[in-house]
Amino acid sequence: MLAYYSVAADREFWSEHWGGHTVEELLAVARTSPLTDLIVAALPRTGVVLEAGCGLGQYVLLLRERGWAAIGVDWSRDALASARRVSQAPLAAMGLTALAVRDGAVASYVSLGVVEHDPAGPDGILAEARRVLAPDGTLVISVPYVNGLRRLGARWIRRQNHALEAAGGKFYQYAFTRAELLGALARHGFTPLAVHPYDPARVLRSLRRRTRRTGDEARQRAAAAAREGAVSCRAGGAPAGATAREGVTPPRRRGLLARVARQVLYTEPALRLLGHMLLVVARRA
Repeated sequence: MLAYYSVAADREFWSEHWGGHTVEELLAVARTSPLTDLIVAALPRTGVVLEAGCGLGQYVLLLRERGWAAIGVDWSRDALASARRVSQAPLAAMGLTALAVRDGAVASYVSLGVVEHDPAGPDGILAEARRVLAPDGTLVISVPYVNGLRRLGARWIRRQNHALEAAGGKFYQYAFTRAELLGALARHGFTPLAVHPYDPARVLRSLRRRTRRTGDEARQRAAAAAREGAVSCRAGGAPAGATAREGVTPPRRRGLLARVARQVLYTEPALRLLGHMLLVVARRA
């Protein structure tokens, strides 16, 4: 597993994180997300669906809209209070390693981007998931994925995070290889049915932000040099206004490019190389 350090993902962190979003905003995203298609295709139509670590509860609301008996638990009381202001869905504050749910009470257990934040690893949460799931119950779980790009950069990632830890950074999350996640599930009696990398655009958005920051810094340095008379007239570049106009992509073309990019990114090779998250559907033995 790759360990990441920055700030601790504690209750205060999640209250602040969810406070930057609204239930309506996240529900609108969930209604059109490719992740939603993977989740609903995996769930049986009968029985209770428990989302563990539901945050603002957008997936609880979406599943209930579509006919599932969905309930949600989270340890952030602030996030749950925000969800309750717009919905009467059954939500409760609980820790995921000690759920106030009887043995075998739920038919499906969904957990999206949660277990990776436990510094002790995923075993405590997975053991509790197995306890509350009925025999042959369905588990849908996702974690950050050690994709092809992260495998190539693993040594650099570890070095950077060791430095952050040494400077006082707190544990934030793990990222898992496919084998590591499947191994953890096997330890707790889960049989995998399907494995799906997803969210390949996240890595590209991150790289784009870094490139943009680097470009902004370069432009600032060039502007400062120009003001100081250090730029030679032999540079011969196009006027700034012309460059900006040439860089504008018409809206129709942007839409076409976005559709093509999405089709390419959701091919199997691209998902294995760039998928930010890994979702596994499994059955409880």
